Amino acid sequence: MLTFHGQRRAFCDGVARRDFLTLGALGAGLTLADALRLRAAPPAGRAGGRTPAKSVIMVYLPGGPSHIDMYDPKPDAPVEFRGEFRAIPTSVPGVQICEHLPLQAKMMDKLAVLRSVVSVDEHSDSLVMTGYPEQVNRTAGHPAVGAVLSKLQGGGGDLPPYVSLRGMSVGSEPGYLGVAHRPFTPDGPARRNLTPAAGVPPARLDERRSLLGSFDTARRDIDATGGMRGMDAFTARAFDMIASGAAREALDLTREDPKVRERYKGVEQFLTARRLVEAGVKFVTLSYGGWDTHAGNFKQLKAQLPLLDRGVANLVQDLHDRGLSDDVVTVVWGEFGRTPKVNATDGGRDHWSPVMSALVAGGGLKMGQAVGASSARAEAPKDRPYKVAQVLATVYRAVGVDPAQTFPNGTGRPMHLLDDREPVAELL
Repeated sequence: MLTFHGQRRAFCDGVARRDFLTLGALGAGLTLADALRLRAAPPAGRAGGRTPAKSVIMVYLPGGPSHIDMYDPKPDAPVEFRGEFRAIPTSVPGVQICEHLPLQAKMMDKLAVLRSVVSVDEHSDSLVMTGYPEQVNRTAGHPAVGAVLSKLQGGGGDLPPYVSLRGMSVGSEPGYLGVAHRPFTPDGPARRNLTPAAGVPPARLDERRSLLGSFDTARRDIDATGGMRGMDAFTARAFDMIASGAAREALDLTREDPKVRERYKGVEQFLTARRLVEAGVKFVTLSYGGWDTHAGNFKQLKAQLPLLDRGVANLVQDLHDRGLSDDVVTVVWGEFGRTPKVNATDGGRDHWSPVMSALVAGGGLKMGQAVGASSARAEAPKDRPYKVAQVLATVYRAVGVDPAQTFPNGTGRPMHLLDDREPVAELL
């Protein structure tokens, strides 16, 4: 058994989190079906063209990005609160954002900033991906938005409906929807295995599919948990992905014009996400940077914000240029904000869950506005407080899913997708 690790992320809570991929080796090598099946096994400790349906791109900023230094500047606050960065005007009168986000400032008419989102103090993507904090979700098993779209809308042709470009995580799990709705993660060996084995014609591939199907039927007969059925869905998807090449082509950035690739240099995941939703994937999640800035907040943000700015601006503009702006909802956020007052000794900002910001674009939602406001020093919502789950409820509505819909959990109890289901009214 081999474990391929992705980027390691160390947060201030002392827990090191990293993307992972576990593969089983059999015979001459690793197969895509092996990769998909093993990703579907429960972790230790826990039981091109326009797409006809809407999709979601979720950009996760791990560690907790500073709201006051990005989308909610306070130029009139004392310097120990407002920090080093200037606020600049945007294309929307009266709305200002950080000087290091000039590309987004120019296109604010295509964006909406939420400045009164209330979070929890927890280093995890669980809340922003499922609507529930990790300490709840470890036992409740609420599904990620991507898993819900996989369940309800399926994929586009031979493509997986749910793709994570940042590996597996607690928040990306399908929970009680079952292992068949785990995300496909195309990094490393799994990506290489999208290529058919040399010398294997389509007819031979079909024979192998039939043979595996016979074994799968026998295993389902003795499986009482339903897990085998879910993992068998991964096998079928693996064959379809290899035979058609659609996923391989969507992930191949060399098919883009060199000028386009140059625009996305350093932020290629944003381009990959755009190509995936164009091809028909319903939910793509990616992450960029590290935002746990207890020390050196301004130094770190000066390096990261221009790249994030370029990634977001190029993605949103490309979706507009391709006529997909109403078909794709893009959300950019982290797990919480940062303390409005700068640390006196380290020049950093600590965790701050009472209020944070989020950026939303597309999906037919109302753009060109700042929704809600925080207090004069960005310490708490001044008006229109919204919970994270309500932002997700808005995303669900934008893609045609009722957040009040129920699914049975592991005990058969009907569970709503979200408990806090009132949407952000200003976006609808």
